[in-house]
Amino acid sequence: MEFVQSNIWLIILAAFSGFMLMFPGLRGKLGGGQEVDATEAVRLINHENALILDVREANEFSSGHIANAKHIPGGQLANSLKTLEKHKDQTIVVNCRSGARSAMACGVLRKNGFTKVYNLKGGIVAWQNANLPTTVK
Repeated sequence: MEFVQSNIWLIILAAFSGFMLMFPGLRGKLGGGQEVDATEAVRLINHENALILDVREANEFSSGHIANAKHIPGGQLANSLKTLEKHKDQTIVVNCRSGARSAMACGVLRKNGFTKVYNLKGGIVAWQNANLPTTVK
């Protein structure tokens, strides 16, 4: 017990480090499931007619988004599932700014019967860093 008391910060640091190493894998399992990078997302758009679902807020979406993306803010997704019903069997690539909100949105879609759902790894930031086009229209 004395060892624990005198080394509590070291133990906390070790536990935290272990959690951080496991977190990327946990996020995929608990939330979004499969992730795709920007190149793979382009392939899904071009060859599988994937729907792009942008779950960022309106001001983020209007500042630039992937062409033909459907916009439903993440906070409104659960109440907007009916509008996506016709896409239930279609490949859907979900994006946000960095990939965190879209991972949660992927989890919501999967729980509601959408089967081909992919999270855009790194979000719109990764898309833009890959020099892929965005639009404001």
